[in-house]
Amino acid sequence: MDKKKLYVGNLPWSANEQSLKDMFSPFGEITEAIVISDRYTGRSKGFGFVTFANEADAEKAIAEMAEKEIEGRKIMVNVAKPREER
Repeated sequence: MDKKKLYVGNLPWSANEQSLKDMFSPFGEITEAIVISDRYTGRSKGFGFVTFANEADAEKAIAEMAEKEIEGRKIMVNVAKPREER
């Protein structure tokens, strides 16, 4: 399991890739930031993923950002789990 990729849940509806990257960039180099959006409406689904260049930065981000309030919503941050088969 890749411990550099983080799941970020309960994001504000206004969040986009750039704002997600800006939120987490103080903790280290980010290689990818994605906000998942609805395929039909294009609206954010309220979660995304941030991938760091190294594990130490990802761990630091989890410690600092978990339960942090952003635009009135407490975000969830943890190591991303592989997608399960449907």
